[in-house]
Amino acid sequence: MNYRIVVRVLGFLVFFVGLFMAVPALFAWHHRGPDLGALLLSSVLTMAFGAALVLVFRARGEILVRDSFAIVVLGWLLASTFGALPFHLSGALPSFTDAFFESMSGFTTTGASVLVRVEDLPHGLLLWRSLTHWLGGMGIIVLSLAILPMIGAGGTQLYKVEIPGPAPDKITPRVRQTATTLWGVYVLLSGLETLLLLLGGLNLHEALCQTFGTMATGGFSTRTASIAGFHSLFVEAVVIVFMLLAGTNFSLHYHLLRGKPSAYWKSEEFRFYLVIIAVFSALLTAQNLLAGSYGTGEAVRHSVFQTVSITTTTGFSTADFGNWSSSAQLILLFLMFIGGCAGSTGGSIKVLRAVILIKQGLAELRKLLHPRAVIPVRIDGRTVPPGVVINILGFLFLYLGLLVLSTLGMTLMGLDLVTSFSSVAASIGNIGPGLGGVGPAANYQHIPLAGKWLLSFCMLAGRLEIYTVLVLFTRDFWK
Repeated sequence: MNYRIVVRVLGFLVFFVGLFMAVPALFAWHHRGPDLGALLLSSVLTMAFGAALVLVFRARGEILVRDSFAIVVLGWLLASTFGALPFHLSGALPSFTDAFFESMSGFTTTGASVLVRVEDLPHGLLLWRSLTHWLGGMGIIVLSLAILPMIGAGGTQLYKVEIPGPAPDKITPRVRQTATTLWGVYVLLSGLETLLLLLGGLNLHEALCQTFGTMATGGFSTRTASIAGFHSLFVEAVVIVFMLLAGTNFSLHYHLLRGKPSAYWKSEEFRFYLVIIAVFSALLTAQNLLAGSYGTGEAVRHSVFQTVSITTTTGFSTADFGNWSSSAQLILLFLMFIGGCAGSTGGSIKVLRAVILIKQGLAELRKLLHPRAVIPVRIDGRTVPPGVVINILGFLFLYLGLLVLSTLGMTLMGLDLVTSFSSVAASIGNIGPGLGGVGPAANYQHIPLAGKWLLSFCMLAGRLEIYTVLVLFTRDFWK
């Protein structure tokens, strides 16, 4: 491993994190908030540390595979560590553990929070909290690829490591151009949602925060009651539409901008994604109507919103689904394991993996009747290589293994099974709210300190799709 290159690139990443802290500092200055000093000091310290690494560790050369894994994992850890400084230095959160948890939850777009009352945070910290979502949504490494010419040829490795997915396609020949294009689409959609929310009556600060949480499928809001706190059907409708867009493969949005809207319907994954949303929205609506929780209009409104929010792993809420029937909660728990499309900002297992596994399962059933038949798995008319199927099966095994072991760890800390399981599932899937003690009307403040560190690890592993993090714990990586 070329340690000098690794540290130098990490220095650039840290410097950018500090630079972005200046944006919420401007809001703090405008509102004469008590968080201005903490934001400015955090920004200066972060940029100084990053600049020092860049200046001291001068190195050139190609970024190799091992370097890429180290840069991505350590880059996210450093971003979360320095991102915690504004919360810690301002005294907004009682311990550095809480500050790190909130920061990791932000950058990984999980949306789990230790805040009892969100409105108590001043404007600058609220914006920084949501801005971490937005930076982590499309990926801080992908952002760096778009603006760092010094990365060069090694950028391809970094791109594949941060966006592993079943098929991290480059939509343009050059990886830097791909990164720039993805971020361009991301910024365009973010600007459009912000404008619509402004038209819906939100002020600029609130519109930006909700947009950052939506487009990153993160879920941090400026209200403790989440989107329900705005009491606006228009705002909910806008958020639903953009959660759907954020949970869609961004390469499809790129094709739309190039005048090829048919790309959406040609995508099997996208069609299956819409079917999931439609079917489970209808099921949840029926469950809520049978339970007598709401009238027809409200049942449809809350059911559709929560289906989209949980499926895309955003985690916004318009109702306390912890009070819904057991069958309705089970449906939402199932949706937590599906997630958005590959190439989206959504987390969890991803729709494309689910489609491939279903097709592989059906192919195995056919082989029982026709043992000598060659039955390939095809997506969008293209044959899926056997290596990809094996990779997905390995991913699923590690995903479930981490889920079981982490749930066991949480129960050993004294938490009940529902809270333990759902908190881990929500963390690995980067969803945020779970069930039981971490439901939409609760928070993660009561989780033991060790539990917060364990869940922070789960968030990171889930955001980087398991392999990227766990490979650092293998002997072969360090040989």
